[in-house]
Amino acid sequence: MITKKYLDNLTYEIIGGAIEVHKLMGRGLLESVYHQCLKEELLHRKINFQTEMKIPVDYKGKTLDIDFRCDLFIENSIVVELKARTK
Repeated sequence: MITKKYLDNLTYEIIGGAIEVHKLMGRGLLESVYHQCLKEELLHRKINFQTEMKIPVDYKGKTLDIDFRCDLFIENSIVVELKARTK
């Protein structure tokens, strides 16, 4: 059973992993670089995830032919969508 405490702890670990990636890699890189690094960090922390998971989009009972994907789906509970800003 998924509890609020479980989700809070998992969220804490995910954010900690993202902070670790940012501390090591710095700012200004492409999203794809941070994505790969965060995947490695999650593996290091033994956190299960799926990456680039296709999400079906239904509209009025019809599944649309749209390539909609989430960056990370973690522990079958949390969606993480990465964004990077280069300047």
